Amino acid sequence: MSKNPISLDDPSLYVNRELSWLQFNHRVLEEALDESHPLLERVKFISIVANNLDEFFMVRVSGLRKQLAAGVLKTPADGMTPAEQLAGIRQKLLPALATQYKCWHEDLMPKLEKEGIKILHYADLKRKQRKLMRKHFKKEIFPALTPLAFDPRHPFPHISTLSINLAVVINDPIHGRRFARIKVPDTFPRLLHIPSEEETNEEYESLGLVQASSNNFVWLEEVIRANLDILFPGVEVEDAYPFRITRDADPEIEEDEASDLLVAIEESVRKRHFGSTVRLEIDQSMSEQVREILINNLKIAPYQVYAVDGPIAFSHVMELMKINRPDLKDAPYTPFLPPQLSTTDDIFSVIRKENLLFYHPYDSFDPIVHFIRSAARDPKVLAIKQTLYRVGPHSPIVAALMEASENGKQVAVLVELKARFDEENNIVWARALEQAGVHVVYGVVGLKTHAKIAMVVRQEDDGIKRYVHLGTGNYNDVTARIYTDLGFFTCDPLIGSDLSKLFNSLTGYARNEEYEKLLVAPGKMQAQFLDLIEREIELHKKDGGGYIALKMNALVDKHIIKALYRASQAGVKVDLQPRGVCCLRPNVEGVSENITVTSIVGRFLEHTRIYYFRNGGEEEILLGSADLMPRNLYRRVETLFSIEDAHLKKALRDDILNIHLKDNVKSHRMLPNGEYERVKRKTGEKKFDSQAWCIKKRGTWHREEA
Repeated sequence: MSKNPISLDDPSLYVNRELSWLQFNHRVLEEALDESHPLLERVKFISIVANNLDEFFMVRVSGLRKQLAAGVLKTPADGMTPAEQLAGIRQKLLPALATQYKCWHEDLMPKLEKEGIKILHYADLKRKQRKLMRKHFKKEIFPALTPLAFDPRHPFPHISTLSINLAVVINDPIHGRRFARIKVPDTFPRLLHIPSEEETNEEYESLGLVQASSNNFVWLEEVIRANLDILFPGVEVEDAYPFRITRDADPEIEEDEASDLLVAIEESVRKRHFGSTVRLEIDQSMSEQVREILINNLKIAPYQVYAVDGPIAFSHVMELMKINRPDLKDAPYTPFLPPQLSTTDDIFSVIRKENLLFYHPYDSFDPIVHFIRSAARDPKVLAIKQTLYRVGPHSPIVAALMEASENGKQVAVLVELKARFDEENNIVWARALEQAGVHVVYGVVGLKTHAKIAMVVRQEDDGIKRYVHLGTGNYNDVTARIYTDLGFFTCDPLIGSDLSKLFNSLTGYARNEEYEKLLVAPGKMQAQFLDLIEREIELHKKDGGGYIALKMNALVDKHIIKALYRASQAGVKVDLQPRGVCCLRPNVEGVSENITVTSIVGRFLEHTRIYYFRNGGEEEILLGSADLMPRNLYRRVETLFSIEDAHLKKALRDDILNIHLKDNVKSHRMLPNGEYERVKRKTGEKKFDSQAWCIKKRGTWHREEA
């Protein structure tokens, strides 16, 4: 008697998105634990773990709490309710936090001290150092502090999100025990640089600054805590405990009702400081009485409290990366610049001759800046159109766009104001671009514009020609050094025509879902992607040899996961390499035996999207901005584009995609239960670190032979 067929809608076949994300953050934590990294790089990773968690609580956990409060009954594909997800998050997070703090106290701190980098407790400072710090406190820090009392005459103070605070307990001779809150100013470094006792002298005192050649540090809140008698004269300071809250950072924006989206986004950023509390972090030494005061007045449940063995807000240890100790950091390297671009300033003539593929950060980002800057200055250029999602501070791209407008070019830029946590930065750039005469569009109502596209329109002897850059990453020269991304230059007239249609739909009222070469979301991208999977299934049934390899940031969309399950059931081999979230379970009997899932976390943040289909030998490779998530496919403007040049397809397959799939050093393999383990090397198999290979062999993918 045959078994009942497995339903691909069975919730047990899907991993919860939030729990999968926590698995990713744990892989980042493993890099902090990995002694093969230079010491300060390990500190960097432990900082990234904490920063990731801050955003996770502000957005994902706050979203679950909203669902819980609203009584949402609809569950994701895995079937977990909001309450079950919140409980699962805490269950996963508590042991991870314990590992994080153990790594800091028992591993990183002792090793830093051996290297002459000391993070001291205030109580451990020598007499001269304490004397200096007290003078520094009086002169520099004390004027910036505002103690806020909490008693029948003073309401509980507002506490802004992610600010470091001290909960102070004082004993007033008249009124008895009282509670006060002090916000630790973020205008000072969290880790104060202090001289050794031998260096402590009148010169430091007269400067009013704390500068030292030694690498000694003390936490800012400990300096404040030790000098509270200056803030509270005439009363006894019984104790002071550091704490921090995280608020919901995702206020709703009613775009249809906003008369000015720019103003609406500014208001939403301001409201971020007033959202509901989703997490309270406290030092584990905090008394029960003070803990209850905070819980009751913040109106939170006890399970929202996370007591840690100090320090709270680990992300600030990133400040240690400023220390001038190259021996404790990754070795620098010079990004590759293709020879054809290093011998000419005329980037347009190079693109006319051949399509160009770049793999950052192994390849230089300078040609992308040079492309926009050349367009700004070239008298033959008529127009520049570009999308900007996260551009960063001091952007050379934005400066070039402003120069282009000043030089009389028609410049249209779509600045996505809703790029979460970059809104303030993007508002500044949007206003600066407008002042320079650039036509600025703030995105499409109801959607985020996440596509990475730029187009230069040039008048040439044989008519108008469009030069195009399409990519997987932002036009950000800073993140281009730490994110792995692909970029593509072409003057293919069909792609140029497609981009003209897309820009017209973004800046005007055009609605065109028919594109010659681009896959565009939220239009037909998902259906077209599903067709590619189904085509692979049919070709495999006919001739065998079916193969799909997908490298991306996240795989969440249930329709695509079900299609990949069907491909596996049909015998198609599927290699998946999502960096972060993956809701598909590999190696499930009868469903996904032919699917492997690996994830690389290393020196650089894997950010490329490469979608490979063997297609019966006529290989098809798509690149672009879209991950396989509902938000990318339905609620964002995204583009995917096909690479048609034989030598570029070979380079993408052999020198980039397959290289990362071979990784056995920084790669983790997903198990059927959703957990991950480091890829195990076979007996005699050599170590292979794909990112290290790409640094060493950078430029390999620029070979011209097919």
